[in-house]
Amino acid sequence: MIVFDRASKRYPNGREGLSNASLRVEEGEMVFLTGRSGAGKSTVLKLIALLERPTRGTVVVGGKNTASLAPRHIPAFRRRIGIVFQDHKLLTERPVFDNVALPLVVAGTPLKEIDKRVRAALDQVGLLGKERALPLELSVGEQQRVGIARAVVSKPPLLIADEPTGNLDPDLAVEVMRLFKRFQEVGVTIVVATHDVHLVRELGLREIVLDHGHVQGADIDPLAGMIATR
Repeated sequence: MIVFDRASKRYPNGREGLSNASLRVEEGEMVFLTGRSGAGKSTVLKLIALLERPTRGTVVVGGKNTASLAPRHIPAFRRRIGIVFQDHKLLTERPVFDNVALPLVVAGTPLKEIDKRVRAALDQVGLLGKERALPLELSVGEQQRVGIARAVVSKPPLLIADEPTGNLDPDLAVEVMRLFKRFQEVGVTIVVATHDVHLVRELGLREIVLDHGHVQGADIDPLAGMIATR
């Protein structure tokens, strides 16, 4: 599903967000990216979502080499990726239904199909019945679940999340991670960037550790098989 082969990303200000990084995520796997702030976690997610292109090396997502993907194909590429943000990025003046429906509206999905998919996505995250509520009327945990519903409403095969539990208390953090795990159990590939190593290790899933843009404890050839990470 995802292969980084000696990928590097240097930003215009000269900062190297990722350096010679090799890693692999298998289809249907749930993986955590961990490391201190500035370690490169967000850069990895941006490269996966084609919000950035690698300066050197190769990033392949779903069989597509992101460095060579033509601009006209980028929207279709991104529609196959659900993105969950730490700060939700919800439209506060629009009800929950409209927030979740946004990716479908952009894709030109028929209205009848939008209604069915939005209600199904809200049901999956335990928010069915909250369609007309405004985001600010919800708790922080409920707002995050709206963001997750929006990310999965298009049924993408890949879901990425950037510090999705950073603003949540420990109980809500566990609830969100269990929700991700349920999506993984039905075949969705999930990559979660987080600093909460205690929660990661409690779940017992694979961890890819980043430090100053380097993948720690990994083989240098991702094509030789599963990367061995700590």
